[in-house]
Amino acid sequence: MPLFELNADKLETVPTSTFAAEQILERADLQRLLRAQIDTVVEDVLIVSEEFAEFAGARRRIDLLGIDREGKPVVIELKRTTDGGHLELQALRYAAMVSALTFDDVSEAYERYLLQVKPDEVDNARGQLAEWLEDVGGEDAVLTRDVRVVLVSGGFDREITTTVLWLNEVYGLDTQCVRLTPYKVGERLLLDVQQVIPLPEAADLTIQLRRRESQARAARVGEGRDWTPYVITTPEGSTEPLRKRQAVLALVSGLHAAGVPGAQLAEAIPGQRMLSLAGSPSDDDLAEEFVTRYPKAKGNLRRWFIESPLREADRTWILSKMWGRNTEPTLANLAELAPEGLTFGYEARPRD
Repeated sequence: MPLFELNADKLETVPTSTFAAEQILERADLQRLLRAQIDTVVEDVLIVSEEFAEFAGARRRIDLLGIDREGKPVVIELKRTTDGGHLELQALRYAAMVSALTFDDVSEAYERYLLQVKPDEVDNARGQLAEWLEDVGGEDAVLTRDVRVVLVSGGFDREITTTVLWLNEVYGLDTQCVRLTPYKVGERLLLDVQQVIPLPEAADLTIQLRRRESQARAARVGEGRDWTPYVITTPEGSTEPLRKRQAVLALVSGLHAAGVPGAQLAEAIPGQRMLSLAGSPSDDDLAEEFVTRYPKAKGNLRRWFIESPLREADRTWILSKMWGRNTEPTLANLAELAPEGLTFGYEARPRD
């Protein structure tokens, strides 16, 4: 459908343009802009690599590689043409190639990516990825082999749309087609972003059905994840077997109660997993002040033990809930901080 400008007397058609006519380049312009605002074309996806080619014998590169919160790799391919070229065939090859990626593979790719676009965040790349995948195990996440494909183009010919519909409906693939249409209004260039497959009206049902299948599949492969519980020993006694986040909290809380300063505890914990606020905000104000001090926590407060702060005379400490394979080394570091004469320790318990 054309785009119209609403005037007092009539509707005037806004002329479409093309990326080629406007000298918009595929990688230098479109890819760069979409990389920074990927929610424009696909929601809730973390970009972990650009021009990804980390597979044996590969000569081609994935324009953008992402990961969603369910642990699915997301292949995003871009074309500025109005027919889409051979996007679907190209993307299928890439999907097969990345279907065996592990958390470590993606973490390494993400580090290289951040080194190019956000070098000040490289040191926390693994932690950021673990936070993103918290709902499927954090660092212990087992990435699914169900790869999502997002095709983005100035248009799609019938061969592409027919192929994508067939793959989605018959084989259950998760492939989206997003059309980008530039419009010229005076000196301004506007961009219309439309998802054409699946139709937006059917998208919610499609997502619901795929999520149900993903959850069933996750349950089947859950044995591959490390859900080791830990018993924590403090001068107050031993806990019941606890999940990782609760185990770290129990040991940190016990040590703090025994007089170990929060700053010393934070040094024993890798990454930025124990943060502090000046003073002693009230329980009602704590979350707001934490987000003010650490803006990246906005919308992610459930990843922090806001409800269990460690308070000192001039400082309040908040512990992360994000723990994966770094749990046991952290517990070992913390246990070494035990004050003389006091017993602190941990024991991994095999799962039943």
